[in-house]
Amino acid sequence: MTVAPSPAAAPSFNRAEWASAFQNVERELSQVPLSAARGAIPPELLGTLYRNGPGRLERGGQWLHHPFDGDGLICALRFGAGAASFSNRFVRTEGWLAEEAAGRVLYRGVFGSQKPGGPLANAFDLRLKNVANTQVVQLGDQLLALWEASSPHALDPNSLETRGLSLLDGVLKTGEAFSAHPRFDPGHHGAPRMVNFGVKTGPRSSIRLMEFATVDDPERGIQAGQLLSERRDSFAGFAFLHDFAITPNWAVFLQNAIAFNPLPYLLGQRGAAQCLKSKPDGQAQFWLVPRASGSYAGQEPRLIPAPAGFVFHHLNAYEEGDELVLESIHYADFPSIGPEDDFRAVDFEQLPVGQLKRSRIKLSNTGVQSNNSVQSNNSVQSNNSAQTELLSERCCEFAMVNPAKQGLKARYGWMAVAARPQGNDPLQAIKKLDLQSGEEMIWSAAPHGFVSEPVFVPRPGAAAEDDGWVLCLVWNGSRAASDLVILNGHDLSEQALLELPLAIPHGLHGSWVAGSAQ
Repeated sequence: MTVAPSPAAAPSFNRAEWASAFQNVERELSQVPLSAARGAIPPELLGTLYRNGPGRLERGGQWLHHPFDGDGLICALRFGAGAASFSNRFVRTEGWLAEEAAGRVLYRGVFGSQKPGGPLANAFDLRLKNVANTQVVQLGDQLLALWEASSPHALDPNSLETRGLSLLDGVLKTGEAFSAHPRFDPGHHGAPRMVNFGVKTGPRSSIRLMEFATVDDPERGIQAGQLLSERRDSFAGFAFLHDFAITPNWAVFLQNAIAFNPLPYLLGQRGAAQCLKSKPDGQAQFWLVPRASGSYAGQEPRLIPAPAGFVFHHLNAYEEGDELVLESIHYADFPSIGPEDDFRAVDFEQLPVGQLKRSRIKLSNTGVQSNNSVQSNNSVQSNNSAQTELLSERCCEFAMVNPAKQGLKARYGWMAVAARPQGNDPLQAIKKLDLQSGEEMIWSAAPHGFVSEPVFVPRPGAAAEDDGWVLCLVWNGSRAASDLVILNGHDLSEQALLELPLAIPHGLHGSWVAGSAQ
């Protein structure tokens, strides 16, 4: 594993080693002490890295069609005084409990996994299995396992025991969508907040934007987890929204130009996500929704034409003069795995490459219209299109900035990238990108390692934006097991590598909660 400037070439990956990560997790562990196989754990690293992802990919001899349909497994790596421990536990969802008892697959999956019996057994079974496998964040005294199509599950932050579905003290209705991509405002308007949304799709799509307190404020009678504000807006067209971004004044959504044909899903031939298809003649749009705490509170959303392609994830957004700037990972088309494809044998060369791009939106050209109603069905249209530039050609995903820079102009971004500078491959390296100069630095786990989402943890009391650590789970193909690597955020030098006691499949998202080790 090396740190170096971007290499001109890199060895190709070993498919068998990459695919070996797709396996069931068979054990649940609690507070297992960890020691560094290399280096030393920084003594100032104090808190917990929570991580979510599919942990069961096969049941009763039947493999899922797509790993995103797998049951959510929460891992907790706790750090303090130069020591660490590991815990993991499946989220006890209704579907997980039922299938555990039956010993077989009982539900269809959004990404194409089917019940046994073919189309006839799956036709018109529209039940959604809440797999709780996408993100895990702490809000108040609850740890929330998130899956964007339905309600979150509440867990005990220490034991990881499932408390049950959470409607956030009545904020949500049963089964209401709650995104798996909340954004944490570091305090643009006096106190930190968690901003999140729920989307209801159809010929006309609606967004519910919600903001929650993340710390207690006894003087104002506010408790962590309390809903502070909300608004609802509707927009023309089908919306597939996996992520969004925030600035002090705006919540920023990108409506991809995509269509949904539900017939194959209704007939039991495809999963719901397999019925999505890019519209070559469609027009993507940025939806700018004013935040309740910002300068444009109460105004209508602003709609701006967006570039063609498809976006899952955003790095960050910020305001600069009369422009709103959005940094996102763009694909030329919607990547999908068809009904006949085996996800373990996917041809990466046939999939579109994710590349980091920056879009600049002229706010002065979008017009202003005021509406003080919470329920909004109108919007401000604009003919002004955003100007978009390529920031990095290298295939990338799972990008983040220092949490203190969320919604502000950041100098640095950290992301998971392919080992080679061009083309599409599994993610095998971590890149630090200077978002101003374009200078980049690479830490590589190739040829045997495969990385997941990096999480940047600021050093306590740090003044410099990149003073901290990058934590990342790595699948070590050479020993078919998982490692946790701790990198210096400034130069990506390896501080420590911990060999974990479990083999954990390629996962999705995670979060850091500062505080004492448990």
